[in-house]
Amino acid sequence: MSIQRANTLTATWAAVSAAAVFSAAAVYPLLALLASVAAGRPRAELLAVAPTPLDLPIRGALGLWTREGVPLTLDWAARAGPRLTGDPLIDHPLLDAWAAAQTGAPVPPFGFAPADEDALVLAAALAVTADWEAPFTDGVLRPAAGPWAGRRLASLHRRGPGLTALRSAATPAGPVTLLTVRGTGDVDVVLCTAGGTAPAPAVLASAVESFAAAAPARKGPGITKALVDADDTEPELVVKVPRFAAAAAHDLLTAADVFGLRAAAAPALFPGISSEPLRVASAGLSVAAAFTGPGFRAAPVTRTPVVPMTPPAGTARRLRVTVRFDEPFGYLAVHRPTGLVLMAGWVDTPEAAP
Repeated sequence: MSIQRANTLTATWAAVSAAAVFSAAAVYPLLALLASVAAGRPRAELLAVAPTPLDLPIRGALGLWTREGVPLTLDWAARAGPRLTGDPLIDHPLLDAWAAAQTGAPVPPFGFAPADEDALVLAAALAVTADWEAPFTDGVLRPAAGPWAGRRLASLHRRGPGLTALRSAATPAGPVTLLTVRGTGDVDVVLCTAGGTAPAPAVLASAVESFAAAAPARKGPGITKALVDADDTEPELVVKVPRFAAAAAHDLLTAADVFGLRAAAAPALFPGISSEPLRVASAGLSVAAAFTGPGFRAAPVTRTPVVPMTPPAGTARRLRVTVRFDEPFGYLAVHRPTGLVLMAGWVDTPEAAP
């Protein structure tokens, strides 16, 4: 139940704004925690979004800090982190160091300045790592049409037998092509494109809702087919995707209704935290992602280019299906055993080739 509700939150968030990178999975546990200590309307709104707890299946971090002078219940005092001082020179390093320690990876700055009058600050960070079962090699992508036409983009290429990773779904945003890039652990990355026929929020939200049930495909947005010389007749899948990295700091209160924080952002009762009325004055998510040749990382990593060998001419004919993400596209990082969408984002500013 909590996996489905967390993915619903991802789709809802995507439909509002398909940002470069975001993670509802890192926010949901904190919303559920607040729901458990709230009362009245704030509790009802939070429960509508996060009715049950969610144990993250990967390493993550979430926490809540209070400013000095806020009386806490004994239970909350035992779980709360160090008090905020209202001094950005003290509080910012505190939040950044906490996130880095909990996730085991550097994260971008939170981007929020806790003020001395703030009663509560929510913070969430999530680190996702996936090493590809079949690594990519560096290349150059030259789109012939679309928003990136005429540009030389730093890209990643891969080819291999079988078409099972390539699927499509009929969605409210139109047909969406989905490519699963499988990791060696429990995390996969699903790339999605509608070929520029629908707005980014609609495509990404539809991908979140349909990736688990999408059907195998040999045609769709971004897909081309050709018969080529080969040594056997097994179909081959060629993948071409821009290399990308993204980092973002989100202020969740700008879309308070999406997260059930509208009433909680006004003076409200949180009897599980304090006997005094409180308000959620700041709620932020800081997250980073990079799609590289060896894998998917929460921060950019160093790469070594690999030069592919030229195969000998074959004597058979095989079907070669090529999928190109050569115009704005989306991506999902998915925990394979549970189907939880850990991260999502939209790529509209690819990296230029050197």
